[in-house]
Amino acid sequence: MTTVSFLGPQGTFTEQAARALVPGLTPHLVSSPAEAIAACALGLSDAAVVAIENSVDGAVTATFDALVDAGVTITAEVDLAISFTIAGTLPARRFATHPIAYQQVKNWVEEHSPGAEFVPASSNAAAADMVVAGEADACACPQPAAFSRGLPVLATDVADHARARTRFLLVEKHPRERVPGATYRTSVAFTLPNEPGTLVGALTEFASRSVDLTRIESRPTKTQLGTYIFYCDLLGHAEDEPVAAALAALKTKALNVELLGSWPAGEKI
Repeated sequence: MTTVSFLGPQGTFTEQAARALVPGLTPHLVSSPAEAIAACALGLSDAAVVAIENSVDGAVTATFDALVDAGVTITAEVDLAISFTIAGTLPARRFATHPIAYQQVKNWVEEHSPGAEFVPASSNAAAADMVVAGEADACACPQPAAFSRGLPVLATDVADHARARTRFLLVEKHPRERVPGATYRTSVAFTLPNEPGTLVGALTEFASRSVDLTRIESRPTKTQLGTYIFYCDLLGHAEDEPVAAALAALKTKALNVELLGSWPAGEKI
């Protein structure tokens, strides 16, 4: 049975994604995306599932930071619809949820419990534990987290932004065999000389070969002010001729290039 590291405690959205990606898994619960990825890299688990981006708050920066130089590769993804269950008691003096989740229920909370103090939780399921422990009066959490803890359910399918979704990645130590006929996505991270035009030059290597970039993000290198790691997702497998040629050309211009993985584009659930 495959052991998978993911953000706990029991009942998180990441657990839902993990069980969709790896049916019948053995859970290894951790406290952060970085810890999940490190557990996989160190062999404490066979794989890890982490959130990478959501349609409301954008990139999950902790995941981006943890993927570089981690010694793992992205092998699969799933795109999960997100809505919240409100559990506990209202009106609430203290309202708990994950900070990213709070951005997705903030308007609802202000309408139904004005003046409630936001109390950040390490995960949405951990917010339910805070209500059980008396550290918060109410929370936004996945419905299974409320049910498994016996909390009163006050509202379901709560989301300030309709059709909110979060994308989750499966990472493993080694890449999987290529699936014939599948549509692939590839992710790459790179750093560039801090000179005018270097980013344009790098991106031109993809554009000139008609390689479709689906996302670009940047994160500080944490070594020097004003220096960044650029992350690009693109359509195609790293072994496809246009993608391989673009990556080879990028290596001639970049200070460092790291292939984070090629994997079949995921389904929406």
